[in-house]
Amino acid sequence: MYSTRPGYIIGFHGCDEIVRDNVISGKDDLNHSENKYDWLGNGIYFWENNYQRALDFAKELKDNPHPGKPIIRNPAVLGAIINLGICLDLLDSEYLNLLKERHKVLENSAKLLNIELPTNKRAAGTNELMLRDLDCLVIENLNKQMSLPFDSVKGVFIEGGNLYPTSGFNEKNHIQICIRNPNCIKGYFLPRTLNSSYRKV
Repeated sequence: MYSTRPGYIIGFHGCDEIVRDNVISGKDDLNHSENKYDWLGNGIYFWENNYQRALDFAKELKDNPHPGKPIIRNPAVLGAIINLGICLDLLDSEYLNLLKERHKVLENSAKLLNIELPTNKRAAGTNELMLRDLDCLVIENLNKQMSLPFDSVKGVFIEGGNLYPTSGFNEKNHIQICIRNPNCIKGYFLPRTLNSSYRKV
């Protein structure tokens, strides 16, 4: 009953300046990510209302290129106006339970077939589960079972070190959006710089 998320959100996509400019001008579009380790399955990824995190991500990719990720020479941020449509919202108990049940089905199938499910793994030099092979598989499998596929997936991620001793907040906490249906993206924009003569709103 409440699967459709009303209204619009702002998403930010970290990328190379050329990619940003080509998308803004209409010469090109963002590609779906289809890596087996994608955190929220296949789709176009955005940071929800988090310009700085998108820029930091683009800078990280420039300094530490990842296999399967585009080369970034000039880090930039592309803004997007998004309607999530029918969303697999992993901040919603109903969908968390649905994902848990789908994992159980896959686990039972794997036992019957005498095969092993993939696992989520830490990337070299970090304690973060950066390679989400299992999560990606479960989300993709769940989507295939739906009579009406999900338009988007939304998840919260606790990442980075504590902000301060005993803090319940981490340095890189964020909400990530994966757009499966590109029609959810209503438009792109070039993020503006803050006019310091006025208060931030």
